[in-house]
Amino acid sequence: MRLDKGQIEVVDDKVAEILKKKTGQERLKMVWDSWTYFCQRTEAHLKSSHPEWTEEEIQKEIVKRVLYGAE
Repeated sequence: MRLDKGQIEVVDDKVAEILKKKTGQERLKMVWDSWTYFCQRTEAHLKSSHPEWTEEEIQKEIVKRVLYGAE
């Protein structure tokens, strides 16, 4: 289900409580790990879908998807 552009997502109270107990370093690691996972999975998908693309084309597509979303 897609949210409206004006709709704000709210973190569940239980999730917020768990995150509050983490240190700043732990929260940053969670973000970094999520970012790394996203890049790895997107790269693998693009390589599978477009085996003819160069590494540069794949990286440009990842940047495009980060900035503008996937179509």
